[in-house]
Amino acid sequence: MSLTFTLDPAVTPALRDGILDLWTDVSNAGGAVGFVAPVERETIRPELVKHFAAMADGRTRLLVGQDADGRVAAAVFLAFNTHRLMTHWLWLYTVMVHPRHQGKGYGRDLLGAAADAARGIDGIEAIRLTCRGGLGLERFYGSCGYKEVGRIPGVIRVAPGDDRDDVIMLLPLG
Repeated sequence: MSLTFTLDPAVTPALRDGILDLWTDVSNAGGAVGFVAPVERETIRPELVKHFAAMADGRTRLLVGQDADGRVAAAVFLAFNTHRLMTHWLWLYTVMVHPRHQGKGYGRDLLGAAADAARGIDGIEAIRLTCRGGLGLERFYGSCGYKEVGRIPGVIRVAPGDDRDDVIMLLPLG
């Protein structure tokens, strides 16, 4: 079974709730997507609304992966860089695969679909993302072609006494 990826899907209540559930479940399973477990849907909702507002403004695009039952199984936000000297690359934010689908290659599929989507956007030459150190994410992204291009030690505070590196990764699309 594989996922079906859609770029810029219609934001329906079902999609909104599916992404909110995905983000909550990923966070509560220990995923590094901006929150620390335990977290509830209502804590995440304002962040999702910010992404939707950026989509409405044309600053962000959404890529969703759905399973065979049509449930949201993966998602990532592609955000355009607004600095006039950096419009040739975009950001990936909130890269998520549902915990029930971990280990099936869907993370790699999601990143491949995101790269394909970025290649289809006029003028985009690279993708940049950051990830939380200490979880092996940089190894995963590296296995998908991303290169570590920077690291800021200890700037992500997961909990008192638990500071993590912010790892900067880049994927040239050429």
